[in-house]
Amino acid sequence: MSAEPRVSIHPDSTVLMAAIAARLITKLVDIQDKHGEATVVLTGGSMGIGSLKAVAESPAAPAVDWSKVNFWWGDERFLAAEDPERNARQARDALLSHINADPERIHTPGSTADFDTPEEAAADYSRRLAAAAAAEHAADMSDDRPERPGVLPRFDIVLLGVGPDAHVASLFPEQAGIREKQLTVVGVRNSPKPPPVRVSLTLPAINTALEIWMVVAGEDKAGAVGLALAGANPVQVPAAGPRGRNETLWLIDENAASHVPEQLVRKA
Repeated sequence: MSAEPRVSIHPDSTVLMAAIAARLITKLVDIQDKHGEATVVLTGGSMGIGSLKAVAESPAAPAVDWSKVNFWWGDERFLAAEDPERNARQARDALLSHINADPERIHTPGSTADFDTPEEAAADYSRRLAAAAAAEHAADMSDDRPERPGVLPRFDIVLLGVGPDAHVASLFPEQAGIREKQLTVVGVRNSPKPPPVRVSLTLPAINTALEIWMVVAGEDKAGAVGLALAGANPVQVPAAGPRGRNETLWLIDENAASHVPEQLVRKA
């Protein structure tokens, strides 16, 4: 587990998205210098997609070798593949179609064209994650390589938004998904936020990430942010649960920051 989360506050959502984009570009370059490739887990929502658009528009974006970035998603709406509500479709429009991403490295959760149920899509996504972990293990020639591959590849950065109800990915308060301890991916039904059927990484899977960035803007999120940073129970406040192994960073705007404990704040 990482040390106490850090909080970086920006004046408004536009400045925040530009800051997230700049940080992501710089971090991906650093990771590629070390490992040759990088893996990022994307999020949807206005902040997540807006930040990807800011990456695409950044003059620094070509510094990243996008052909060696692996893209996964923290959650996805279980809809038709080209439905405009799909996180993957929105990410493609905002960023992925504007860079030289390798299609083989874009790992989109299954759609209704592929599977009959979200549980089947979740099981498939879990299998693909495990296969990526095995391939990563086989390619790792370092002396400290673990004896056996894990069930997840290395997640360098996981991006997460937060809902007004404090949900993250598609893990909602009091529902089965946030309570899951064994599976890496779950099917979600009866989501209180439409669409009701989804696929999501679980909290144990999310918490394997080296870094988790919580990206949040808006006064309607302030209560959820405050409760999460005050150490609430993740079953009631899922946003309290994510913890990166090296860092947990909250990147938020002034409107979302009104309930943040002062000792955690680092002004941007």
